[in-house]
Order: sequence, then structure tokens, then C-alpha cells
Amino acid sequence: MVTVSIETGSKRVFACALDWPGWCRSGKTEEAALEALAEYAPRFAPVAARVGARFPTRIEFDVVERLAGSGATDFGVPGAIADHDLVATDRRQAKRLADFVAASWDVFAEVVSAAPATLRKGPRGGGRDRDAIAAHVVDAESAYARKIGVRIRPPAHDDARAVNELRAAMLEILRTPAVGRSRAESGWPVRYAARRIAWHALDHAWEIEDKS
Repeated sequence: MVTVSIETGSKRVFACALDWPGWCRSGKTEEAALEALAEYAPRFAPVAARVGARFPTRIEFDVVERLAGSGATDFGVPGAIADHDLVATDRRQAKRLADFVAASWDVFAEVVSAAPATLRKGPRGGGRDRDAIAAHVVDAESAYARKIGVRIRPPAHDDARAVNELRAAMLEILRTPAVGRSRAESGWPVRYAARRIAWHALDHAWEIEDKS
């Protein structure tokens, strides 16, 4: 059984698999979001395989949390922090979070390297081409890094050394066991950070694949 949180905005709903960082999809209704999540299981399964995680062969969802969304939800971002995200991580759990984030970055890099510079235009993601999407992902990660306490000068998306330095610092935070959090604390809890970071990289990787 895959535990899921539902985040409901006024126009969009996200369904996120809480124990599978990066597996998160949206729809206009809860039912549509869960259908999309199931549809993307075959695309997410190879990510799980990269970290040696046993991905379920039969997809059944158990909605354990329903969260109020916001303008971010309607804009297209899973921005609500679940109770599950506030739970402490031990060494094994922390390593798993970091491994999924690293795998999502690897998938994104491979998709970018194989994609044409000019992508088909369409409603999804506007009219951005490959390099613009790659730059956007790196820019977002600079903001995400600050949310987990990493203070490094934002790198240019084509500066591989600087991007790797930023990501290594982020992974170090994620793989460090963390105590439980309260909602009053600033910054992102590591469980939510891993889910958000991995989702963003994979969402844009799949966008590039769909538009190549």
C-alpha cells in the first residue's frame, strides 16, 4: 500500500507518495490527481530501481493526510508540508532521502543530454526550450538549498563544478539524521525538502521527454 497525501487548492490538487520522494502528480480533482499518480508509476519505477528500492508491482493508494493548498498549489507546486514530513529521520531513512534526490538529478541530467535544444511548443511549461528548463531547475535548487540551510552562491546552470558543489552540500544535509520538527520552525524539514527537490527535477525531466 502506497501512503499518499492530498493537497487541495482552489483549482488544482496534488497527490504525493509520502515514502517515495519525487512521485507526485496533480489534477483538477483528488480522483484525477490519484489517477495521474498511478499513470506515472512506470516512469517513477526506474528512479526507485536506481537506489535499490523495491517498488510496488501493484499500485494501491492509502490517503493518510489531506492538506489545504494555497496559491502555490494552483500555480503547480506541491507546497504543503504534511505531518509525515515533520517526523525525525534515522541514518537509514536520511540516506534513502538523499539517494532519491541524487537519482532524480541523474535522471534529469540524462534526459537533458539526450534531448534536442529546441523542444516542441505546447501548453505544458509554456514555450521553454531545453536549456531554459535546465537553467530554471538549477535556479530553483539554489532557492531550495537556502530552505535547508545551505548558503552557497547560486551557480550558473552550465557551470558543472559549481552545480555539483551546491548539490553535494544539499545531499550532505539530507543524509544527516534529523530530529522531529514543529510547524513553527522556519525552513523546510528534510522529508519535505527531498520530496519537493526530487519532484521538481523529475517533473521537468518528464516534461522534456514529452516535448522532445
